[in-house]
Amino acid sequence: METFDYVIVGAGSAGSVLANRLGEDPNVTICVLEAGPPDLSPFIHIPAGFIYTIKDPKINWLYETEPTEWTAGRAIQQPRGKTLGGSSSINGHIYTRGNRMDYDGWAQRGNRGWGYADVLPYFKRSENRVGEGDNTFRGRGGPLTVTDIDWSHPLTDAFIEGVQTIGIPKAVDYNGAKQEGATYSQRTIAGGRRMSTARAFLRPAQKRGNVHVITNAHATKIILDGKRATGVAYNKGGRNGKPKQVMARREVILSGGTINSPQLLQVSGIGAPDLLQSLGIEVKHALPGVGENLRDHYAPRFTARVKNVGSLNERTKGLNLLSEIARWGLTRKGILSLSPTLVYCFWRSNPDLDNNDVQFTFTPASYKEGVQSELDDFPGMTIASWQQRPESSGYVRAKTADPFDKPAINPRYLEHEMDRQVLLAAMRLARRMLTTEPMMRYFDHWIYPTDDLQSDDELLQVARERGTTTFHPMGTCRMAPDSDPTAVVDDQLRVYGLEGLRVVDASIMPMMPSANLNAPTIMIAEKASDMIRGKAAPEPVILKD
Repeated sequence: METFDYVIVGAGSAGSVLANRLGEDPNVTICVLEAGPPDLSPFIHIPAGFIYTIKDPKINWLYETEPTEWTAGRAIQQPRGKTLGGSSSINGHIYTRGNRMDYDGWAQRGNRGWGYADVLPYFKRSENRVGEGDNTFRGRGGPLTVTDIDWSHPLTDAFIEGVQTIGIPKAVDYNGAKQEGATYSQRTIAGGRRMSTARAFLRPAQKRGNVHVITNAHATKIILDGKRATGVAYNKGGRNGKPKQVMARREVILSGGTINSPQLLQVSGIGAPDLLQSLGIEVKHALPGVGENLRDHYAPRFTARVKNVGSLNERTKGLNLLSEIARWGLTRKGILSLSPTLVYCFWRSNPDLDNNDVQFTFTPASYKEGVQSELDDFPGMTIASWQQRPESSGYVRAKTADPFDKPAINPRYLEHEMDRQVLLAAMRLARRMLTTEPMMRYFDHWIYPTDDLQSDDELLQVARERGTTTFHPMGTCRMAPDSDPTAVVDDQLRVYGLEGLRVVDASIMPMMPSANLNAPTIMIAEKASDMIRGKAAPEPVILKD
């Protein structure tokens, strides 16, 4: 049994940042437990390798949601990273923070110090922005390199030009003063390679000598001494591996993510008493909110056949692919250096709204059956649309007392009427975006959905049958005042009613930000590291209204 000052469960986006920042103090020791293997797969580091990491069981938990009415009885894949860097090692590389109202909304719900002016310094601290950007909002010289796409295509240029003809402006910097508009995506790719949090934060932390990382270490239980967390039990090598324990002098920090953190709490006896008792788990600490408030972005993807120009589909076949592999190997450029989504667009489902509430992604490629794992054999393009801040919320619940059994996951996609209405508006707008005048030179015909599907009922059925996650689950260890029945952590991220235990990952988000979640999760860990060290927060950024 080894003892460290801090034990961090999970070496993903949050855990890697925490290890780095806490390890800046040479007088502390840190142990990081990671259930997966080291990040040695070449597909992690080649940006286009996303298409393989998203289905590789060696580095991906490969979770699934429960089938529901609004997914037409389908189980929806929920990929989560299971390697150093966590989901930042298997995601689509996109860097999107969300907008000001998201975080001001967190603060307005009673979470002190989480308004936009408070969290902006932490976004900036982590970032090394390469490219244009107002330094009021963007960071320079941080560990995480954020770049612009150094590649263009007639289809992407026509898309950005086309949406301007229907009143959507070209975005200046969607991570700056204003999110609205369309532009090429910003991504965590540097030198043609993925910039995971393992690369940006964990590797430098390990070099200091006071951060000890244990891979293939599946956490099985939080060790409690009364109401204080004192360590973590884990199996080295998985279900049939050797049981071990690691103890924490100061704190245990859960950074396993939106699915794993609540499950570990539950199998450790921390959660809703009725659930725990039904599974034969002794209730160590009643906390009904554990696992509740799960939300995710749900997106139908429309595909069309392309004419008069090639698409990325053909570049991934036969001799073309061999050429691209050689190009990446020699120059770190070409299609293998790209993120899977090339253009982002933020807009409103209703012109009367003050702020954007829907999001679109466009790429000059199309996937078979709309699933991001195999490209079509003909030239195609794809647009995805989703509601940025869904009202529907669900749960993550252990199904057994065995920490190696996958939990029940149900975001209850589209269960709320407002979500369906906003998504319908987004789907109709997505169709307009692919058929603007600049796009018609290249638009051949719809692949899915076909032209004859026009009514609300028909489009909702399309969403039910072909909608998928955009890989942004959050909220299952919700940060909120203790008067909120779904609260799990306070605004210092301490688990209510327990000592020496915090949760630091996307599960603490009180409401969904209008963003991909890697950047906000890194921000959360940056802020948490100051809280844990008792370090004063930076002065809030003074912003003009």
